[in-house]
Amino acid sequence: MNNRLLIAAACLLALLSTVGTSLPYPILPPLFASGVSNGLNAFLGLPPKLLFGIALTVNPVGLLIGATLLGPISDRYGRRPVLLATAFGAAAGHAVTALALLLEAYPLFIVARFVTGLMEGNSSVARALLAERLTGAERVRGLSLLNGAFHLGWLAGPLLAGLTVGFGITVPFVVAIAALLLAGLLVMAALPAARHGAPLAGEPDSLWQVARRNNVLRLLRHPELRTLFVIQLACSAGVTAFYDFFPLWLVEVGGFGTGRIAIVNTLLCAVMTAAAVVAGRAAGGDPLRRAAAYACAIAAAVGCVAVGNLWVGIGAIVLFGIPNAFYNATMQPWAAERFDGHGQGAVMGLLSTTFCLASILTALAGAVLVLIDTRLVLGVGAALSLWAGWRLRRWRAQLSATAVPEQLMKSPI
Repeated sequence: MNNRLLIAAACLLALLSTVGTSLPYPILPPLFASGVSNGLNAFLGLPPKLLFGIALTVNPVGLLIGATLLGPISDRYGRRPVLLATAFGAAAGHAVTALALLLEAYPLFIVARFVTGLMEGNSSVARALLAERLTGAERVRGLSLLNGAFHLGWLAGPLLAGLTVGFGITVPFVVAIAALLLAGLLVMAALPAARHGAPLAGEPDSLWQVARRNNVLRLLRHPELRTLFVIQLACSAGVTAFYDFFPLWLVEVGGFGTGRIAIVNTLLCAVMTAAAVVAGRAAGGDPLRRAAAYACAIAAAVGCVAVGNLWVGIGAIVLFGIPNAFYNATMQPWAAERFDGHGQGAVMGLLSTTFCLASILTALAGAVLVLIDTRLVLGVGAALSLWAGWRLRRWRAQLSATAVPEQLMKSPI
């Protein structure tokens, strides 16, 4: 198998998954906030801002469900069929989204965005694919490139929309459809079809049984995976607090408009993408020790935004991408190695689900805290990431203490 083709296919899918999420961001606000009545912003006479909020929320909800289920399903049925189904399914979702925009059919638009999000929750499958097909330094590099593709999607999605929406509101989605079909063809070329035999005795057979019994939440029965979940949730809460609220901080502190916020976000995405590529080549040393340091660096960057002046905050926003990229490039390969026996799809699905859950919880808590002060949201996020770094160092010490007696028991007398 050509590993370069494999990594390219996974990265293209990752890029397009994030593009699909971020693509509507520049398109939807004028449809709901322009003051011109249409079938989308006048549905059932509800407030346009409420309809807009639902339209933004439904895609991440689909992502959360997809991240929870698709990884374990791919453990049972194989990476290739799940990746193909989700790539072509996301393309179909974009097609229905474009149709809903033309018809100004709000319910159809909501269903299409949810299904598209569900299909784009295949990030855990792409990560599991690289984690099980690659080993050692190549695995670290492949996962780092994959993370870089996810980061790049947050830049490419709005950029694609801005460059093509002038030709028609459906054109950005048509471009995304074409790219997803290309990604599906790459998956077909990179992954040969494989036959899967009958399930073992007691193993779930139907799709519903697999989704019900093998979802990632079952991993939380294991103490070490529960520890991983709590640490990841805390660190991810700091990251999502930063993502969700630094634009509002820029508005309040610097009076930034959409254009200047976009420039800062572009610099952040560029630095984070470059750092993700470099992180795959710079791995070495104790992974939990390094991850703890990176989590603390994330906390420092978010904290600088919370307490710094405008220029200190902007510098911290742009540089935030470096520790964030290195943290992911460290924890994902370590988790893939340590918890391989649980199924790579389930393990990578747990990491993706944790991030999605953190994003939802942060948005809900932040909506309350921001009424007091936006800096409070960022401060709490920084504290959570700092705690994650401290807990990682403590966990490393606990694992090291456990490993010594086990080695003594295995050594010959």
